[in-house]
Amino acid sequence: MTWGDQNTELEAHAQLDYYVFKSGIQNPFIDTAELYPVPPTRETVGRTEVYIGNWLEANPTARSKIFLASKVSGRSPRGWIVANREVPPGKDEDTRLSRDQILKACDASLKRLKTEYLDLYQLHWPERNTPTFGALEFQRANDHKDDVSFDESVGAVGELIKAGKIKHWGISNENAVGVVKFLESAKRLGVPPPVSIQNDFALVDRRFEQDGTAEACSPQSSGVDNGVSLLSYGVLAGGTLSGKYQDKSDTSKARHTLYPEFQSRYHSEGTMDAANDYLALAKQHGLSGVDLAYGWAASREYMGSVIIGATSVEQLKQNIAAFERPLAKEVLDEVDRINLKHERPYFKGSSRLGRNMPVPENKEL
Repeated sequence: MTWGDQNTELEAHAQLDYYVFKSGIQNPFIDTAELYPVPPTRETVGRTEVYIGNWLEANPTARSKIFLASKVSGRSPRGWIVANREVPPGKDEDTRLSRDQILKACDASLKRLKTEYLDLYQLHWPERNTPTFGALEFQRANDHKDDVSFDESVGAVGELIKAGKIKHWGISNENAVGVVKFLESAKRLGVPPPVSIQNDFALVDRRFEQDGTAEACSPQSSGVDNGVSLLSYGVLAGGTLSGKYQDKSDTSKARHTLYPEFQSRYHSEGTMDAANDYLALAKQHGLSGVDLAYGWAASREYMGSVIIGATSVEQLKQNIAAFERPLAKEVLDEVDRINLKHERPYFKGSSRLGRNMPVPENKEL
């Protein structure tokens, strides 16, 4: 989410006004995190929640109309995230999914959002060593010896549910191992199971449905009614699948122009090559790249919600309109053919991506 960096508070509020009051969407889903906006920095951390909270305060009838979600940060050395949970900011400390940190992070988010409860609270990324974001391979040598246990994290979530501070919970940037471990822990502790998993998912990154995670989340495997639903982010691959980087649009203010090192998987050589084929397919069927990317994601049987991102009201309108045109079977079949042509495009031609994810030179990213 860009609110607080690429977007001013007035621009964020204008998008919320349209989305909640004018778009016609019932129970609109708003997803944020204590970390946002991204790329995260000490100066901007938490600002997105503040903007949403100020809007909710100015529109007291809006809270009952929306489904509001936020996230607690997983393990990282970004100590200023923890510091920002206090006013004024406290002491830097590594983020962890411990009981104490989860409870404090939730309270801080509620204060910034100016609400008494969250409809969904998510564990943003794992505590343990596991391939996330741009990593491809699990390496035992990177295991931690002091991981917070699944039971401690899930137990803290259970406390928040009992206290009425959250209604549901979910996980994020996870895989089949994490899904199974969290489900086992929830059952063991008598905590309601996670209802969602928010993962990177797009035409150019279909790992969720190929690595066992979709199966682990299915109703039969998870034992959860309707399964653990996917909340997909990155569906436009940072805008690459919209075609704006290919059609010579003005991208001077686009995230990946401003921050080329952040989420570089979205504009790697392989991603750009695959995007060209998908854009050609969209044009052949009278669709925009946005129509194809969002329409395909919405067609997945395990999809709970396709998360969209916008930096303007006009872009928001275009994104919402993409869901009004279901894709024909012949288009979906051609998507699968292109997918087989471009295996793991995110990992082709990028110096930051591959078998393991190096730490970026800029620690803020």
